[in-house]
Amino acid sequence: MGKIKVRALGDESLENKQKEQSKIKAHEKKLVKGAKGGERIVAVGPSEEEIAKMELPKEESTTEIKKAKKVIKKSKKAAPHSKSYQTAFATLDRSKQYKLPDALSMLEKLKRSKFDETVELHINTVEIGVSGNVSLPHGTGKQIKVAIADDDILAKVAAGKIDFDILLADPSMMPKLARVAKILGPKGLMPNPKNGTLVKDPQKAAEEFKKGQINFRTELKAPILHVIVGKMSFGDKKLTENINTLIEAIKREKIRNVTLKSTMSPGIKLEI
Repeated sequence: MGKIKVRALGDESLENKQKEQSKIKAHEKKLVKGAKGGERIVAVGPSEEEIAKMELPKEESTTEIKKAKKVIKKSKKAAPHSKSYQTAFATLDRSKQYKLPDALSMLEKLKRSKFDETVELHINTVEIGVSGNVSLPHGTGKQIKVAIADDDILAKVAAGKIDFDILLADPSMMPKLARVAKILGPKGLMPNPKNGTLVKDPQKAAEEFKKGQINFRTELKAPILHVIVGKMSFGDKKLTENINTLIEAIKREKIRNVTLKSTMSPGIKLEI
């Protein structure tokens, strides 16, 4: 007689589960044994989409931090301007050119700080290379450090120590100055006969500079001058005399436009 299989009643579901598990194990063995070079084996584990979902909370938390920082920045409001400043600023036409008396009057109204603000002119010229020197009738209000080139000064310059605003020199010093020209040139401190810093009598020139003589020179790559013309405490009369003296020294035909401002004020365009 052949073999007889005996099956207990009620165990069909258990048997089916065992069969399914056996099929899964057999399939996994085939995948491993039958894999050839270059064939891809299916990885068991979370998919790329599932991994991305798992990482999402981190991105969300980063976004929340960024939002919080923006809220903090918005809450930090700048200190409000005074009522007089706001009134003056509201009447200032940034596109208009003002006559000098009107511009100085507006500058006084726009004064914000308690310290004595510096008054500057920013001048666009018709070309690069406009330079020279001029003695302002009332000086700049700034103490200028003047040095006369000698062996000690040049040794300090070569070491990178520059503690002067103007360097004067006798023409006989030119061979020694050439050694530090790469340091002084870019800073606009190289003695030059055009701006009165290379002179036969440096001592006399030093006195002139201390009295209020200044050098002016356009930027190396842009036709613009930045020149200090005094302090707010000078008053309109002294500032007017300084400004007119500077403009005449530069020559009006070399000037495109002029902007007047103090340390804390917006620029005011001048009519020249």
